[in-house]
Amino acid sequence: MAVVGAQEFAEVRRHHLAALAYEVEARGLLWRLAGPEESVLTVLGPRTRRRAMVVATPAGDGWSYLWTGGGIADVGEVAAVADRLARLLG
Repeated sequence: MAVVGAQEFAEVRRHHLAALAYEVEARGLLWRLAGPEESVLTVLGPRTRRRAMVVATPAGDGWSYLWTGGGIADVGEVAAVADRLARLLG
């Protein structure tokens, strides 16, 4: 992969993770981007202190979120993913 391609890839991944961060924060969860090029979203339930690690990865013709415990969903379902994480970590 060319350097420009790698940079664009990282930007798309960060965009998807930032969209999810916005949604989980709206549900009262805490979050932090971590890892190389902010490639992992850590989500924390403030009351329970439970954590989930979320990545965004290419899947077929689009992108998917994958998270701790076997969760997987299309990035187009960002609000539903945030709801699932809120239930998981709540």
